Amino acid sequence: MSKQGKMDCGRRRLIVATAAVGGVGAIAAAVPFVASLLPSERAKAAGAPVEVDIGKLEPGHMITVEWRGKPVWIINRTKEMLDTLPKLSDQMADPHSDEKKQQPDYAKNETRSIKPELLVVIGICTHLGCSPSSKFKAGADEGMPGDWLGGFLCPCHGSTFDFAGRVFKAKPAPTNLEVPPHVYLSDTRILIGEDKKEA
Repeated sequence: MSKQGKMDCGRRRLIVATAAVGGVGAIAAAVPFVASLLPSERAKAAGAPVEVDIGKLEPGHMITVEWRGKPVWIINRTKEMLDTLPKLSDQMADPHSDEKKQQPDYAKNETRSIKPELLVVIGICTHLGCSPSSKFKAGADEGMPGDWLGGFLCPCHGSTFDFAGRVFKAKPAPTNLEVPPHVYLSDTRILIGEDKKEA
């Protein structure tokens, strides 16, 4: 092989080796860049479904859990609480929960729930995002009107909601409290954020 042929062969090897090292370097640089575009573990956890144990939730009581940075109320309603719902329907802005964005289809009923005694709602007023206070006692004991049957009061602008999270007429809140997607994994466990058991 001539001296020129040996030099050409050496150059080709050098070019191939340089291209190979450059390609590996490009891949090594691209992997962290692509990984940075994926959601972080913290972001995944923030939007992830939340499993809640309701085994110790007594009738007439409420627990609050966080899902996607929002308070979610789970209320174990008594028979007395449920009995107020039909009495108040004519005072509600959306008594039959016709607003589709406020609840899944399986919660589009008078109790706005899968199981009548258990209400699952996002505890944020649909007016300007304040968190309503529980006013479970009937009457004027908790600073409410004498004919109050129980429910929730938004302290910011006075919107009131019944035990199904339905807003009263002529209040600032335009819609009922939102019912998040949820499913019962068992009699004592709820998964908030998903509505399919296989999830």
